[in-house]
Amino acid sequence: MSIEARFKLDFSGCFKLDVDLTMPDRGLTALFGHSGSGKTTLLRCLAGLERAPDGYLAVGGEVWQDGPLFVPTHKRPLGYVFQEASLFPHLSVRRNLEYGLKRVSAVVRKVSLDQAIALLGIGHLLERMPERLSGGERQRVAIARALALSPSILLMDEPLAALDLARKQEILPYLDRLHDELEIPVIYVTHSPDEVARLADHIVVMEAGRALANGPLVETLARLDLPFNLGEDAGVVLDGVLAQRDEIWHLARVDFPGGSLWVREHGVPLGHHVRVRILARDVSLALAHVDHTSIQNLLPGTVEAIGEDSHPALALVRVRVGESALVARLTRRSVAALGFSPGRPVWAQVKSVALIG
Repeated sequence: MSIEARFKLDFSGCFKLDVDLTMPDRGLTALFGHSGSGKTTLLRCLAGLERAPDGYLAVGGEVWQDGPLFVPTHKRPLGYVFQEASLFPHLSVRRNLEYGLKRVSAVVRKVSLDQAIALLGIGHLLERMPERLSGGERQRVAIARALALSPSILLMDEPLAALDLARKQEILPYLDRLHDELEIPVIYVTHSPDEVARLADHIVVMEAGRALANGPLVETLARLDLPFNLGEDAGVVLDGVLAQRDEIWHLARVDFPGGSLWVREHGVPLGHHVRVRILARDVSLALAHVDHTSIQNLLPGTVEAIGEDSHPALALVRVRVGESALVARLTRRSVAALGFSPGRPVWAQVKSVALIG
């Protein structure tokens, strides 16, 4: 099963949406792009809040739109979380959560109210009024309210955009829990590379109303042939397992398909699946193994491709390390001087690795 979406919309020549997408019906799919790229418009089409003539939408085999067939928003089994929590100000947290439950038969409920409360850690807030909640708490209540409807799909429109850094850090672990413990597919709009790297399994890159890329996160971030640029955020994400802890130096070893990396210790249990992010600016390349260096992560690999970067003086070089890929940012002069080309064996020197969950 999958999520199939085909929409064309023309807003009086000011903006056009033209997408034909197949997305997975499990995990978190990030709709990523700059402001005005069409992310929210696409999300609203998925919700039925915008109607694209002759559009098509099927979620897990259930058709919600096809020609004259159009299931209205209130009849679609979906949850929608906006940038602002949009809680009913005159209702307590408990009554906000209970609102709309009568629409969902007990027979078809996938998520109980108690489970939603536990997942978002809001049990101690149930009797509070929204005015007495922090921004992060309000958003957690809004997510729990959407989950309590037992949706077939959860749509989230930049749910962290209105929060400061502290509140974002407060809510991210709860989004991780949703990802790990629920089977409900999530479509998540964001323009934050950090959120994409931490949360997404799949990514759709939007620009000017079109999807420039659509694929698994790990593979898509390593591509060099796409006409979008992440600038300082260019890099890759790797999935691995925490395999060893160095108590003396407060480090931990993460094994990934193709090698191992040492990262700062964060108290993650051994054997736990983790994700690491490696920015292109933190990777350098050498033709031979370097013995006397402060860089602890040295990985043998092979140059796969060389692509354009954000400045004509720079290049992005993709290196295959076992089953995985790294991307390095180098000057074009270095690429020429060292003779880097596809098929050339190299050593990747990884200066910094971020453990992100």
